[in-house]
Amino acid sequence: MTEKEKMLSGLMYDPRDPELKADAARSRKLTRLYNNTTEEQKNYRTELLKELFGSTGEHLTVEPPFRCDYGSNTYVGENFYANFDCIILDVAEVHIGKNCLLGPRVCIYTPCHPLDPDERSSGREFGKPVTIGDNVWIGGSAVINPGVTIGNNVVIGSGSVVTKDIPDNVVAVGNPARIIRHIIPEE
Repeated sequence: MTEKEKMLSGLMYDPRDPELKADAARSRKLTRLYNNTTEEQKNYRTELLKELFGSTGEHLTVEPPFRCDYGSNTYVGENFYANFDCIILDVAEVHIGKNCLLGPRVCIYTPCHPLDPDERSSGREFGKPVTIGDNVWIGGSAVINPGVTIGNNVVIGSGSVVTKDIPDNVVAVGNPARIIRHIIPEE
């Protein structure tokens, strides 16, 4: 297996691999171009995001600045909105459903590092995918940790750190995030 295949399979891989470094350089170039656009360049912004991400819906907005590892491992649905300073570290796949809103400074992380110090100092790492359902609102400065799945119709409170899966139709807040209430559809 190549290092990229290992990375996408969730196995330990070496991020210094030339293919991965080239993919990361592509992402850095596209995000630099994106972050240097003006609000009058809406169509160009959309073109850059569609080139950067693995797939998108037709309508998406990401307020600059935006950062990601690869971009190509991130898949966003229709009507995606990310506010300022969003970071998506996508060494594993990140799937975000339709009608999702990310507040400012939301961070989505997929990279993991070995607990063993000798393994960790080798520079090798692995990733765990993140999945976010449809109609999700994630409040500002929330952190979504590797391997987490967030269900449909969920609200994650500002500043929350999501360390475990969150089921459909709930509000979760805190560090670590915990469910504080269920959402009734007519609300």
